[in-house]
Amino acid sequence: MEPARTRKDPGDAAAGEPFRIVSARWRTEIAGQRVVLVDDVITTGATAEAATKALLGAGAATVDVLAVARVTTPGLASP
Repeated sequence: MEPARTRKDPGDAAAGEPFRIVSARWRTEIAGQRVVLVDDVITTGATAEAATKALLGAGAATVDVLAVARVTTPGLASP
């Protein structure tokens, strides 16, 4: 399977919200399924959060996020 595509929609860019596209093929594959999202590093958690929202919006029953490492930056709010 190929990964879901992500793009910014010009209408949503002003609001600062990325518009996520999950293809029809992916929607049928993940509908009602538990999805495990694996990332190498989580810094702010924004990418994992956006991917989780897209997968849940596409019909996934649950999304678990696993990461090899988490980077913390002093003064940066943690997810």
